[in-house]
Amino acid sequence: MTNELQNITINTLSGEPTSLKAYEGHALLVVNVASKCGLTPQYGALEQLANDYADRGLIVIGVPCNQFMGQEPGTAEEIQEFCSATYGVTFPLMEKIEVNGDNRHPLYAELTRHPDASGEAGDIQWNFEKFLIAPDGTVAARFRPRTEPDAPEVIEAIEAVVPA
Repeated sequence: MTNELQNITINTLSGEPTSLKAYEGHALLVVNVASKCGLTPQYGALEQLANDYADRGLIVIGVPCNQFMGQEPGTAEEIQEFCSATYGVTFPLMEKIEVNGDNRHPLYAELTRHPDASGEAGDIQWNFEKFLIAPDGTVAARFRPRTEPDAPEVIEAIEAVVPA
């Protein structure tokens, strides 16, 4: 994993400090999530991906964010309850952070430097933007919010980075 990404500390939803180094050797799909968004049903497909690829080393990581029309207003406990009760989410959730602007979390300061398929880097457009990080720590792909987690291009990118 690249030093820039692996050394960035972020708290889990329960407030425990961690970093992406804790997931070293795994492919990661890092997604900024929200509970009250039109795209919230993507949680179901994200959980399915997490289950389908767990034995091949993919870990989905949800990062709640309330920057887009206040669509993640809940406390850590409310977010956890919503995700598990509504979508059966078992993948790791991090603390609620900012992904854009002056208070952008260092994780997203690094991730947003990487372009999407059209070559555009920069700010997160909306909830459910996805970053695929290969087991070696490189950002392998960036998918904009409306790209479903189980879209062919996402599956193809995951298949390209997870062990056979």
